[in-house]
Amino acid sequence: MTKKIPDSILIILGILILFILMTWVVPPGEFQRTEFNGRTVVVPGTYTHVEANPQGPAAFFLAPIKGFIAAAEIIAFVFLVGGAFSILTGTGAVDAGLYRILQFSRKHPAYKKWIIPVIITLFSLGGSTFGMSEENLVFVLVTLPLALALGYDSITGVAICFVGAGAGFAGAFINPFTIGVAQGIAQLPPGSGMGYRLIVWVIMTLAAIWYIMRYANRVEKDPSRSPMYEIDQQRDSTHYEDTANLEFNWSRKLVLLGLIASLGILIYGVSYWDWYIEEIAALFIGLGFAAALLGRLKGNDAVKLFMNGAKDMMTAAMVIGLARGLLVVAEEGRIIDTILNGIAQGTQGVPRFMTVEIMFVLQSGLNFFVPSGSGQAALTMPILTPLSDILEISRQSTVLAFQFGDGLSNLIIPTSGVTMGILAIAKVPYQTWLKWMLPLFLIMTLLAILLLLPPMFLFEW
Repeated sequence: MTKKIPDSILIILGILILFILMTWVVPPGEFQRTEFNGRTVVVPGTYTHVEANPQGPAAFFLAPIKGFIAAAEIIAFVFLVGGAFSILTGTGAVDAGLYRILQFSRKHPAYKKWIIPVIITLFSLGGSTFGMSEENLVFVLVTLPLALALGYDSITGVAICFVGAGAGFAGAFINPFTIGVAQGIAQLPPGSGMGYRLIVWVIMTLAAIWYIMRYANRVEKDPSRSPMYEIDQQRDSTHYEDTANLEFNWSRKLVLLGLIASLGILIYGVSYWDWYIEEIAALFIGLGFAAALLGRLKGNDAVKLFMNGAKDMMTAAMVIGLARGLLVVAEEGRIIDTILNGIAQGTQGVPRFMTVEIMFVLQSGLNFFVPSGSGQAALTMPILTPLSDILEISRQSTVLAFQFGDGLSNLIIPTSGVTMGILAIAKVPYQTWLKWMLPLFLIMTLLAILLLLPPMFLFEW
């Protein structure tokens, strides 16, 4: 008998209890903060103990609603984009397009093995260049049915976009939301150090492709080896047997062209127009309207599709709100800055090459509490930058340690609303994902440790 694993929401509630208990044990403290280039940053050396604010039993019941308020934008984003994509899929355009890819892979089996690696590389570029993260809540709605159509499983579907973008995010060479913020605080020229970071990006992306394809090929040969086999068998997915309903007519082609154009506009908007949640949501709402018109859907049918799509996002929205509630408890309990100060203190008095590795490990731990790239940079770089000067460690190495620590742990931490939201959309239990992802996480962690060494011994940035 298979042991039933706890639901993701139960895991988050368990962590919430732990956070509440920590506010009674961890000494409260705060740093002074100031404005730097329009951002609030910590002032080094200003940590002081403050009056305790332990969270009582009431926090357990208040945290969810506070989390929903704090994450209101992304929750609304999930509902609206889920509804818009439901209209898009309701036109039959996505299924018809996937059927053409499936046909191509059957006619040219030698090329099939390149489809997923190419897509992973594109997502990795997205993570590296414009910090693709929340956008994966949209793209998983495409990569999931694509993976199933190609004979893989839902874990592969999640990994294509999430791990692909995550590898690019961790190995980024130009990400403005992590490297840009960190280099700005460290007073480094924007884009500096890109040559070595390109090497890092290639290595991280190849590691992700190798691991995902190794697993996907094993599942293709024997689908029962997938931990998602039973769940995937129950999915209401298209088996592409009734080809009459998969005609690739002009209306469906126009819908897909609209999708491709929207994705291109999204990438450009995020990279050059500083788009974020509101603009991206508006873009896909517009895509939903256009798909309904191009797909010749009746008004009532389009509304019904939209409401059903939004309904399917309910679990994801719940998980995102509850995950944000964890951080609300830590912030109100005044323990985050204490943890930050402990990280700074723990990196003193050790050899240079070990210090940068400790920075990486501690940044990974801090990411559990602050799963935000720019937010973590604003918290830690003002402290670690002067520390790196004292220890004669290049500021570029400190930025790279921050980049690895923030990026890699995002792939497994349950306090990330994006991580838990994507898993909820794909109906992949968190424990199943953790068990599958942990070996790759350890491989990438080892690569990160090794990639931090050349700048310490072979060259200085």
